[in-house]
Amino acid sequence: MSAGLAVDLETRLAVSDFLIAEAAALDERRFEDWLELFTDDVEYVAPVRVTRRSGTPDIVDEITYFDENKQSLGLRVKRLLTDVAWAEDPPSMTRRFVSNIRITPGDGELAVKNNLLLFRSRGDSGAYDLIVGEREDALREEGGELRICRRRAVIDQAALGTKNLGVFL
Repeated sequence: MSAGLAVDLETRLAVSDFLIAEAAALDERRFEDWLELFTDDVEYVAPVRVTRRSGTPDIVDEITYFDENKQSLGLRVKRLLTDVAWAEDPPSMTRRFVSNIRITPGDGELAVKNNLLLFRSRGDSGAYDLIVGEREDALREEGGELRICRRRAVIDQAALGTKNLGVFL
């Protein structure tokens, strides 16, 4: 099995550890730490998925749930740390599960696909949301550390069951 690996074990472990640490930063609401995991030129998008007949693409890249850069991500983080982030007051309780990590080396970047399961609950009602999808990341080394320079999060639902998407994927 090891002959088919696209990257060496050290790289594979570093990427896995990076994604797990990123998920922990979000679940622990350490948003400023999370923001530091991105390059200054980051592109962070979540295209809309639609239900279509077979043979027709079901992802519409021209329409997105969000299309962010480092500045807009920073504004969202800054707002979440205030008392006017009403969509997240009280804050969501979240748990992210990252799995099925596939890594392909590229020219100065690593192409990383991974599955995401996001559990989210709010309040005391017992209701919760599950958001499932695939993230396509491009990771680049900067200053000896991995950083996300592109993220495309494709949610596996044509209609979101959550009331808002006030959390990061």
